[in-house]
Order: sequence, then C-alpha cells, then structure tokens
Amino acid sequence: MIEKKNIQKAERAVLVGLIDKTQTDEQAREYLDELAFLAETAGAVTMKRFTQKLQHPDSKTFVGKGKLEEIKTYITLKDVQLVIFDDELSGSQISNIEKILDTKTIDRSDLILDIFASRAKTAQAKLQVELAQYQYLLPRLRGMWKHLERLGGGIGTRGPGETEIETDRRIVKDKISLLRRRLQEIDKQAFTQRKDRGEFIRVALVGYTNVGKSTLMNLLSKSDVFAENKLFATLDTTTRKVVFEATPFLLSDTVGFIRKLPHHLVESFKSTLDEVREADILLHVVDVSHPGYEEQLGVVNKTLQELNAFEKPILVVFNKIDKYEANTFDPWLEEGVKQEIMSELRERWERETNGHCVFVSATERRNIDDLRRTILDKVKELYKIRYPYKSEYLY
Repeated sequence: MIEKKNIQKAERAVLVGLIDKTQTDEQAREYLDELAFLAETAGAVTMKRFTQKLQHPDSKTFVGKGKLEEIKTYITLKDVQLVIFDDELSGSQISNIEKILDTKTIDRSDLILDIFASRAKTAQAKLQVELAQYQYLLPRLRGMWKHLERLGGGIGTRGPGETEIETDRRIVKDKISLLRRRLQEIDKQAFTQRKDRGEFIRVALVGYTNVGKSTLMNLLSKSDVFAENKLFATLDTTTRKVVFEATPFLLSDTVGFIRKLPHHLVESFKSTLDEVREADILLHVVDVSHPGYEEQLGVVNKTLQELNAFEKPILVVFNKIDKYEANTFDPWLEEGVKQEIMSELRERWERETNGHCVFVSATERRNIDDLRRTILDKVKELYKIRYPYKSEYLY
C-alpha cells in the first residue's frame, strides 16, 4: 500500500451533496457536516458546500450540468484543488465531472478509504485497507486510471494505482486474491490468539465513530488507548484485561461505524469485526449530545444486525451528557426544569432499551461508577451461566 504523504499545505475542498425525496434539508446539512468532518480528518479545508435537489442522481454527472458550472465558477475563483461528493460515484461519473471541472474529484467512499489508509498502523490494518482500496478501484478502472494519471497525488489518491497507471483488471484481481490469502493467514493467527485468552467473559465497545469509545476504554481499563476528536481514531482492535471487584473480563475497543460505510471496508475488516461477533456483551456507546444521535444509534444497530450480533446482551451507554445539557439548557432555566428534562430523557430510553442503558460523561467522569456496577452485574450473570464452576468470580 502506498504510504500517506506528508502534506505541506492542506488541500482546499468543496463539498457536493444531493437532496432526494427521502431527505429533509436538515438531514442534508447534517450529512454534509459529517462529510466536512471527514474532509478535515483527511487534511482538507472545506471552502464551500453545494447542494441540489433531484429525484434521482444524473447518470452521467450525478448533479445537473448547471450545478457543475456553478461549482466550476467557484473553484476557479477560489483556487480549489479538490471536489468531494457525499455519495458514491462511478468511474465514468468521476471522469465526466473532471472533464467539466478540471479538478480532482472523489466521493465519500474514496475519502473514507483515504483516512483509513493514513490511520492504518499494523500489518493487518494496512492489508485490510489495501484490499478495500483495490476492491473500490476494480469497477472504476476505465475512468479512474485517467483520473489518477492526470491529477497526481493528495487526498483520494493515497493507494494502489497512484504510480501504476497501466494496471489492468487481471493484475488488480490477482492482487485482490493475494491480499485475501495474506489476510486469511493473519486471521488464523488472530483467531488462535483470541482462543488463547482463556475462559473470560468478553465485552466489546461498539458505536458510531467519534462517540467516545476510546475515552471510555481508558477510564474502564485504566489504560492509555489513543483517543482524539477525529473520525476513525481507532482502526485496530485493542483488548485489555479488566478486573472489577475481583471479577476479571476482557474489554475490547473496536473501529467506529458510520453511515454509508463502504461495503469494501466492512468485508476487509471482517477479522477486526470478529471481536464484535465473538463478544459476550456489547457496550453500545452513543453521543447523546449529537443532534442526529438517534439516527447514528440506528446505523450501528443495523450494522450489528448485518454482523449477526444484535441478539447479544447490549448495554447502551449514552455518553457526553455534559455536552447534551450545555446544548439543551438555557442559562436561566430553573434547576427543577433541568432535572425534569433529564428524567424524561432517561425514562424514554429505559423504556426503549428495557432498562439496559446508562447515562455518563466520560470526560467529566460522571456516573462512571454506575456504569462499572452495571457492567459487573452483567459479567457476573454471564459467568454463572457460562462458567458456573468459576465461583471466585461470582460473589
């Protein structure tokens, strides 16, 4: 895999989104907010956003020709180097758009793959990202080779094909087969390592990206897992042995989910997601302060269903209640009213999760003791069922 280059100067980018009949203007804004965050994570500076309302994407240029001319006028005036579309484009669409704009164009999937390429540290993660990149490129070869040859490096081109423009389908398919074989070997080793962990209850943190999983991991395990306010800070699964009141269990932090996650990544990161499949308990972390937290919760639940992991015991951890209160409460609001609002929020989600939820603030360490007690109760309950002879863990 081509290593991420050091970018001396951030690329200036514009974002393009399509609003169809299934979306509201507010949802469209939220989607572009997330795309802007992705762009920032990749190292770009967003200059402007463009949206267009269409029933269906244009088969040749995704958006209308008039909208493309509007974008071209702006990017010429502001010296923009990158155009990012919020939906997946075909190779021919990218080629057609670039002919009109004369500017490098990528889609959301390409952007996410680029971030993963820059964040991959271990051999396994690098192979997984490289496989996903080749799978993304394969159906786009005809249009993409010209796109890569003419536009050079930068965001969206850190990967296979950057220097080997002459690569054809057969070579790419052979490369995909080779990467799959190498990943299978690593998967076998990882499976053996997981089996060697002994008869411990396994707990996995799951959730949308950037909801605070790694921060919670650090609090619960007293470890030092990398955490920052950027998307996909964690690619490789981190597992720690944790002991609450003499009861041990294994706690894993996993890669964050996101809407419109390229299916190539889901397939390539199968071994990483095995931590989710093989866990005994899932801690579904939700950023309750995010305006679209309910949709994010739904995205994660849908992904868990696809992984056949939705039937596991799940504790929903509503994180960042401090930010939720700051966003919701006016300074003049009476304390009694604030408590009533929070009580209604808790009661609603206790009903919807059958009581399997906790509200915390990882950064302010609020209600962390409640979270620990709840996890401990669930772990002990499973030990009684799974390993009843381990009496030293049960009391």
